[in-house]
Amino acid sequence: MTDFIIALTAWGGYFGIFVLMALENIFPPIPSEVIMGLGGIAVARGQMEAIPLVIAGTAGTTVGNYFWYEIGQRLGYRRLRPIVDRYQRWLTVDWSDVEKLDGFFQRHGQWVVFVFRFMPTFRTMVSLPAGMTRMPRLRFLLWTAAGATIWNAVLTAAGFYLDANFHEIDRFVGPAAVGIMIVIGVVYLWRVAMWKPRR
Repeated sequence: MTDFIIALTAWGGYFGIFVLMALENIFPPIPSEVIMGLGGIAVARGQMEAIPLVIAGTAGTTVGNYFWYEIGQRLGYRRLRPIVDRYQRWLTVDWSDVEKLDGFFQRHGQWVVFVFRFMPTFRTMVSLPAGMTRMPRLRFLLWTAAGATIWNAVLTAAGFYLDANFHEIDRFVGPAAVGIMIVIGVVYLWRVAMWKPRR
């Protein structure tokens, strides 16, 4: 897979980075850590420039996230009510929670979108509720781009400084991602076990 990314990057340059980052957020086939990290290696070897690389990666990230935002906005959160009412225990929410989430996104959605840009898995998933709760489109795009710019710059810098030793990132990113997912799984199981419907 790494050889494929390197070949596509060499062939498509910044456009290849844009396409890969968009696809990573629509249907995650390749982690952004790998894409932008390899881009950083290309910068270190004089094959690419850092600023256009980050711009291309951020543009792809924003487009990929907007895809899910648009789906969420077309669906609307009220269409979820039959699903929530039927599976509320396994979702660990009832309809009043969904309405509170809607209000929260209306007030603070930009911070959720921004912060989640730095979290594995959730950085794409957050786009769906943002759209479903009708978060203003321009606000969503701006905060997505802001968070993506910082994250992509960090990954590019990591690839630049590690160069051929880029695999060393996995020693930190991999365990951290696994740890976060384990904590999320434990919290979810606890919520399912302790959940009681509101009267």
